[in-house]
Amino acid sequence: MAKRESAFDVAVIGAGAAGLAAAAELSAHGCSVCLLEARDRFGGRILTRQEPNVPVPIELGAEFVHGRPSSTLKWLAKRNTALIDAPQQRWMLRAGKLRPADRLFPELKARLDKVSRPRKDLPFSEFLEGSRLPPRMREFATMLVEGYDAADATRVSALGTIDEWCGEGAADAATFRPQHGYVSLLDSLAGALDAKHVHVLLGTIVREIRWERGSVRIAATQHGRSHEVAARRTIIALPIGILQLPPQAPNGVRFDPALTAKQEALSALATGPVIKLVLRFGERFWEDVDGGRYAHAAFFHAARAPFPTFWTMLPTRAAVITAWAAGPVAARLSGIGETELVRTALDCLAKMLGDERCVRHFQGAYWHDWQADPFANGAYSYVVAGGGSARESLARPLDGTLFFAGEAADTGGESGTVAGALESGQRAAEQILASTAK
Repeated sequence: MAKRESAFDVAVIGAGAAGLAAAAELSAHGCSVCLLEARDRFGGRILTRQEPNVPVPIELGAEFVHGRPSSTLKWLAKRNTALIDAPQQRWMLRAGKLRPADRLFPELKARLDKVSRPRKDLPFSEFLEGSRLPPRMREFATMLVEGYDAADATRVSALGTIDEWCGEGAADAATFRPQHGYVSLLDSLAGALDAKHVHVLLGTIVREIRWERGSVRIAATQHGRSHEVAARRTIIALPIGILQLPPQAPNGVRFDPALTAKQEALSALATGPVIKLVLRFGERFWEDVDGGRYAHAAFFHAARAPFPTFWTMLPTRAAVITAWAAGPVAARLSGIGETELVRTALDCLAKMLGDERCVRHFQGAYWHDWQADPFANGAYSYVVAGGGSARESLARPLDGTLFFAGEAADTGGESGTVAGALESGQRAAEQILASTAK
């Protein structure tokens, strides 16, 4: 990429969707950019694998496009990537039997519309207790907030959750997959980096950021060797799971002066754990269980199982099923190792389907534990009770010098998604361009 300079216009820390979007926008306007990334790859919490014996992309991170976010669609269109409609036929295990569950979320939203909105924010679990919703609905709502939002129901904001469930990215929104996986979006973003203006440093872990108005010096280690970068401004596109680490932690970042102005926002945000397994089988055995009852099933749910959610690759009929654990369930599973995770997932699937063939036809697994990922420390963010404006506060620049991006800093209602990350990176770049134009 571009030749190293003594001082860059902007240093972008983190080459996930947010950092790449920011670097692309800045370089398109002629800014010199240094893009620093701790991993040896682009993408952050997008992690697509392509395997010759698997007919679909293996998505160990982001997988779905929720709703029709313009930012995501724009970058995928640049790569001529088609979107595949993801069917939503759902089955829920109740009283030992899988039952149709397509109407559960619309019914939950309809019932929530009739429940008085709390005047003061409180944890979602407390809101449910006082909501007078039937037990079945409360159990489903808890499973949803912990599974879909990767949140702890005893901590997450009730008001924030209610608002999210009524938005375009809600669980019942139109859902798609990029035809060739989210790697297509990364290819599009990487292709937009102007090689004359962007210098990329992969495998570079930022240790310290010393800053004052109009000047930033970044101390990092690249494959164990010390490295320093100077810039006039910087965009912090790190996951909040990393920003919340103490400076002395192995991957903690020391700010000098400290980010005192951001501590309230950071304490009002949390990162949910996620463990994702992609299970490969010799055949699509589930399609003929119970006389073909689940031939068109997209999702299977069991509220109290160690892996509460599984999904198929429909409309592609591949012998692949994803096992998903998030929130407190994933926290309990974290660290137990691949063999035990796979055994647990197969056991959950067999009990859901009432069919032991999943063990016999199992051929392999691909997995990622995002809580144990040293450069993520969690999957995606949520606002804790009372944290109302935390995202807006985090997104606010400091002294025209430090700018913040990432899904946690999204202010457009797309937090927790790739779209939110893209939009936050674009917004941070535009803030810098506007400040330099004055």
